[in-house]
Formats: sequence, C-alpha cells, structure tokens
Amino acid sequence: MAKDRDVLSDDVKPTNYSISLVDLLPKAPWTYQGTVVIDLKVKNATKSITLNTHELKVHSASISLESGKTASSIKASNISYDTKNQRCTLSLDQELPQTEKAVLEISFEGTMNSSMAGFYRSKYTPPVPASKGVAKDDDHHYMFSTQFESSDARRAFPCFDEPNLKATFDFELEIPEDLTALSNMPKKDVKKGKKEGTKVVSFDRTPIMSTYLLAWAFGDFEYVEDFTRRKYNGKTLPVRVYTTKGLKKQGMLALESAHQVVDYFSEIFRIDYPLPKVDMLAVHEFSHGAMENWGLITYRTTAILFDEYASDQKYRNRVVYVVAHELAHQWFGNLVTMDWWNELWLNEGFATWVGWYAVDYLHPDWNVWGQFVTDSMQTAFQLDSLRTSHPIEVPVRNALEVDQIFDHISYLKGSSVIRMCAAHLGVETFLKGVSEYLKAHTYGNATTNDLWSALSKASGQDVKAFMDPWILKIGFPVVTVAEEPGQISVRQSRFLTAGEVKPEENETTWWIPLGLKTGPQATDAQREPFTTKEDTYRDIDTSFYKLNGDQTGFYRTNLPPQRLLELSKALDKLSVQDKIGLIGDAGALAVSGDGTTAGVLMFLEGFSVETNYLVWSEVLSTLGKIRTTFSDDAEISKALSNYTLKLVTAATDNIGWTFNPGDDYLKGQLRALLLQTAGLVGHEGVVAESQKRFKAFVDGDKQAIHPSLRSAVFKISIKNGGKEAYEAIKHEYITTTSIDGREITLQSLGQVQSAELAQEYLKFGFSGGVAIQDVHSVGASLANNSKTRLEVWTYMKANWDMIYEKLSGNMVVLERFVRMCLIKNSSFDVEKDIQAFFKDKDQTGYDRGLAVVSDTIKGNARYKERDAGAIREWLKAHGYA
Repeated sequence: MAKDRDVLSDDVKPTNYSISLVDLLPKAPWTYQGTVVIDLKVKNATKSITLNTHELKVHSASISLESGKTASSIKASNISYDTKNQRCTLSLDQELPQTEKAVLEISFEGTMNSSMAGFYRSKYTPPVPASKGVAKDDDHHYMFSTQFESSDARRAFPCFDEPNLKATFDFELEIPEDLTALSNMPKKDVKKGKKEGTKVVSFDRTPIMSTYLLAWAFGDFEYVEDFTRRKYNGKTLPVRVYTTKGLKKQGMLALESAHQVVDYFSEIFRIDYPLPKVDMLAVHEFSHGAMENWGLITYRTTAILFDEYASDQKYRNRVVYVVAHELAHQWFGNLVTMDWWNELWLNEGFATWVGWYAVDYLHPDWNVWGQFVTDSMQTAFQLDSLRTSHPIEVPVRNALEVDQIFDHISYLKGSSVIRMCAAHLGVETFLKGVSEYLKAHTYGNATTNDLWSALSKASGQDVKAFMDPWILKIGFPVVTVAEEPGQISVRQSRFLTAGEVKPEENETTWWIPLGLKTGPQATDAQREPFTTKEDTYRDIDTSFYKLNGDQTGFYRTNLPPQRLLELSKALDKLSVQDKIGLIGDAGALAVSGDGTTAGVLMFLEGFSVETNYLVWSEVLSTLGKIRTTFSDDAEISKALSNYTLKLVTAATDNIGWTFNPGDDYLKGQLRALLLQTAGLVGHEGVVAESQKRFKAFVDGDKQAIHPSLRSAVFKISIKNGGKEAYEAIKHEYITTTSIDGREITLQSLGQVQSAELAQEYLKFGFSGGVAIQDVHSVGASLANNSKTRLEVWTYMKANWDMIYEKLSGNMVVLERFVRMCLIKNSSFDVEKDIQAFFKDKDQTGYDRGLAVVSDTIKGNARYKERDAGAIREWLKAHGYA
C-alpha cells in the first residue's frame, strides 16, 4: 500500500458490481432501496472488509463462497461506520480465505439528495406539458442523475471508490413506465416493475472502469440523434443529446460537433471510440461544467444547449469546446485512467489542450489558440504566481482533499505545459506518443512517467528530464532581457505577483523554449532552449525581436521598457498570440514591481486602432485589473475611467450596434465587448442607446436587444437605472425561458450602485429563487463592482452560518463562492478582517481557496501602495485627471 496516501486495504479487490435500485420515492425524504452484489478476489485471508459509503444506511451484508460443489455463506456480524473517512467496515463471523471469487451482497438505503453530488435530483420548470410519471411538487418538476467524480459514487452505493480499483458494472433501475432511464451502456432489457405503473430497465455490462465514471439518469427525456460518419466494428455509432421535454432542439449544435469530434479523436489517437454509443445529457442543476462519464456525458445546461436565435454567441464557443473536452476524456481518463488523484492533471490538462485542438479543427476561423492564450494561460499565470500555488502534480493523501485541486493549475497550467511540449516535439510526434501511451495502458491505470516515456520513445528526446520541473515544481519563470548591439542576455527566475523572490523560492532552473522571432520579417530563428540561470544569444537583429513566439512557452518575459514601446509601433509584425502575451506580461510585471503601471498605460494606448477581439479582450482585462486595484481611490478611479473611454471610443463608434449577415463570430464578440466597456465608463451615445433599447425590451419588444448584446445593455441599464432597472431585470431572470438568460441576468444584476440594492440582491440570491449552482454568480458579480464589493463581505460575515449550511452539501460550491466573492479586494485591512473571521472556523474543503484569496489581496494591496503616486502623476500629466 502506498505510504503517501490513505487508501483502502488491498486484501480484497472488486472485479464486477451488479447494482439494482428499487422503491425510488418521488418526494421527501427521497429515499431508494438498493442491493449491490460485488464479485471479489480475496488476496489475503481476512476477518473484515472495509469499503466506501457516505450518507448510506447499510441494512445487511453477507459473503458467499464456492469451493468445489459446496457453497457457504458468511454473514457480517457487525457493520460500523467511519463517517469522517466515509468508510464502512463489515466484520465477519469467520475468516474469509484467500480465493479468486467471493461474492459480497449488500442491501442498503440511499437518498436522491439535492447537493449535486452522488445520485441527486434537480428541479426545473418544463416549457411543455410533462409525462404523468414525473416527480413534481407545487413549483417544480424533477429529473434525477449522478455526479460521482471525484469521490461520490459512495453516496449512491457501497463501493471501493478509488480510481485504480477498476471493475465492470451491471446496472438496473425501477422507474415510472412513461419515463426514460439512461446509463453508460445501451439498454439490455425492460420488464414490469413490482409496483403498479413501474418498469425495471437494465443495461449491458460496462467495460472495466473506475467507479467515478459510472453514471445513470432518469426523467422525462427526449433526444436529437445523429451518427458518426466513420464505421466502428462495421457500423456507424448513434450520438444523442438528451434533454427534458421541450428543449431538444437546443441540442443541435452539440450534436453536430460531437459526431465529428468522435471520428476526429478516433483518427488522431489511432484507437476507435470504445463504446457502442455516445449519449450526452443536459442536467438542470450541476456543480461543474460537465462530467465525462463513459458513454453518458452529463452537462450543465449552458454548456450543452444553444438556441440559434436566442442565445448569446459566446455560448456557441463554450458548447463546442466543452463537448470536445468531455469526448477527449472518453480515451484520456476513461480508457486509460490516472493511477491516483495526485495525477488528476493528466486527465484534465490533456483534455483541455486536445479539446481546443479539436475546436481549432472544426472552426479554424475562431483563432482558438489566441483565445487559449488570453483565457487559459493568463488565468493559470495568475494563480501560479502566488506563493500559495501548488505544483501541477500535487500530493493527495486522502480522496476527500481532491476537490480543491480541480483548479486552474490542473486544467489550465496543465494544458499550457502540454501545449508547450507538443509545440517543441511537433504536434504529429506528440500525438503519436499519446497514441502509444493509450495503447499500452488500455483499460488500465497510468502515471505521468508512463506518458513521458511514450513521448520520449516517439520523439527520441528525454521528455521526462525537461518536463519534470514544470510538473513537479511550484511556479513558473520570468525571463528578463538585457540588450546590447547585436545580442541579448537573458536571466530566468521564479515569477511572483508579490515581487521579491527569496533565494529559497528561486531554486528551480526551468527548460525554456525561447521561440525567438527576429529581423525585418520577424522570422523564427531556431535557438537551443534556455536551460541555465543566465545566457547570452548573439547574432540578434535588435531592430526587431520578440521572445516566446506565439506564446507557446509558459513563462513571462520582462523586456527593457524602451523595447516594449518599440514593439507597440510594430504591431503588424506580431501574431494575435504575440500581442496578447506582451499585454499580459506588461500588466503582470507592473503588479510585481518589475515594471510600472505608467509603462503599461503608455503601451496600451497603441492598441486603440486594434481590430481583433482577442487582443482587445486582453487589453481590457489588463486594464480591468488595474482599475479594480485602484478603485477605492476616487481620483485615480475617475481618471482611469476617462482613460478607458478615450481608448475604446473610436473602435466602439466604428463597430456600431448592427450585426450584419457577413460578420464572423469574433467580430460579434468584439461588438459586445466594446459596447459594454464604453457604456459602463460613461460613453454618452452608448448609454442613451442602451437605455432606449432596454425600455423597448421591457415594454414587450423582445427583438429590441440582440441576444449577444443582452449582457451589455442589461449591465449599462442597471448601472444607470437604479431600482426600477434592477426590478425589471430581476423579473427577466424569473421569467426568462432562454437557457443562457439566467446566467446573463445574474451577472448583470451585480451592476447595482447602492448598498441597499446590493444587500437586497444577496438576500434574493439566498432566498431559494437562485439555483445553488448559480449562487456564486450573485456574489461574484457584486464583488466585480467597486461600488458593492465590500457589501458582499459584510453580508458574508453577517450570514455565514446560513451560507455554510446552504452551500456545504457540496464543498466545490462553497469554495467557489468564498473565493470568487473575496478575491477582488485590495486592502490590507480587509485581508486581516477575513483572516480573523475564519480563524476559528472549520475550513475543511475551502482552506486552499482562502489561502489564494489572502495571497491575492496582499499582492494587490502592495501593488496599490507602491504605484498609486506614480500612476496619479502620469494620469494628470496626460490630461486624464
């Protein structure tokens, strides 16, 4: 047994589970009765068996053995629970001998809870009349589904709930006869249930897999269907999107993408999709974005449903990407699974990179790598530049700790270093290595080192040697450049937002691909990777050069200030990714004290003529961070608003309000971004037009606002329209039938300008009117608004017990709420107050989130103290203040 982790005893090992669930009660207390029959190998004789259970009641357990012609049965004389570690021990009357096959039978009772974990219920309001058998109360209808990753299969049935204890599964479920049941595999059989009006649906046996990938669901479902174009075992595979009744048409975009992605991955991984079907299900309440259960992938509605006429176009991008990400897991994660949760990044980092790779294949015009650099990389940098970050591969002692590492390090830093490795080896070579890795470990478990050795074999390079520091060490480097005629000197050190890296924090020497572009044509000059603390590169045409071409390396670059200004005059030589990287680096270096905010503001002025959405997105996000940090200094705050207004006015006036048939996806996104930014900093024309359209919309003209401009118009109207606009948009939240409309209205309501409306909105958020999955949007939208940021903290302190009780059924939800509500502060006093408040609280499940909050606020506060004087001077000197 591994010493570094707390796992179940290896005396017994499951090989197959046969699960049967009956008597599902469609109202409080929402219980069901179950039996699970587990085939076991007994490796060492033992008098007890410990397995995982959480919030289950075990009625009885017995073990039968066959030796020769005689069968004997051993009863469990005692059943004891270790609730803290979510385990149940069955003590046996006599010793269980070593054997290849023992059969453990357990009968138990579980609950279809409302915590979005285990086997749970989610409520919804149907747009069309529903079937008779649907569970409902006065206000809602219910559907039922599962969410087992990371460690919640144990909430649904007693099991050996660890990723490397793989087994096969047989499953059956008793449900009302007019509803639909789904599971990982196709339906095997349907027979009449014991109760009048019920049926028992059973499913084919699954391949060997981890417990966290088992899934089932039932409800009043309908579906849209298509088929793969490639043949698998001689026939095309059915691909379906299931929804509750009345929503299936909104599954068409996901369906269209899914069958193409299944075929694409089968080709590039050189392994056929391994199951006989692909089902995707929209779930009304969902803690994450989606879950890759093998053959039955579940999604939050906004990650899979899209209405061609009524949805904001930005959700088009989200749906296609999330579908590709989850399908990547069908191979990477499901067919080959990480050995233990410390290597979660293997699943998530890879699926993130290859998910974008597939979107790029489907939509080359979306420039997804530009998107990746602005969204994924910058977000990863932000978390990884804190002292409280963690290495990509992080020790997990107990499975209950794992939820907090489903974070930007595992997903986004993980995918960024995979992208860097693939770019260095060449994507073809990289995918060949991945295919060999998958073939070598099919239906098994594997470690990071197994991936490195497959990639080393494919490329002839020692991949482990150069990748290990990226995976096993905390943080990432900043490469500082000094220039002399015809040459540059480079130095690497760990980058911290807080600046002042101590020698003991700066011991890692990273392998850094320099990706140098130089000379009049900005052509790539192939240089050896930079692998020492300092080095000099000669024969550089210093009239123009740029490090980290296309931003494929996961590091920041600190250029001499003069060079940055010169690059801002040569933007035509830079790719979209290059520009985004330069902006992101300049902003981060100002925060750490390696650069200045005045330098960033000067650099950004050069982008007023930019026409690319992704570059604008990075410009405004960098500016947004500066504005957030200095928002409680009225003079600087006003001057930064003036600066922003001047920066965006020409581009905003130029792009206008009208969506033309020829506009591409990115142009539509740019229009929405510029109008929202300009309106919120007081562009008079945009504010007037927003209010005009909003009034028409409220008066009943639903065509008055283009779906992709709802966010902009709602936010501007609330900021300028007080209580009346707040009530109108709250009404829109309650009555909208649009799938993304609820997310958009919640984010807009946070633009209220008074403490009273902020408190009123928070109260509404916790009144039961907002689904628990969305409560973080209420707090985060108010925290993003400098006028109401402190109100969120005031409310949290006053109502902590209630908040904890409502959200802690699922720690993912609580941690996200706490982190997103507090992380935008930039005052030492607020940070001390947060520390003092939580000091004597049980922080299990959100302690990492709190540490990230504390570290971020302190970094922001130091930055504010250091730069306030200089930024004030610059803004005055340039006529903004």
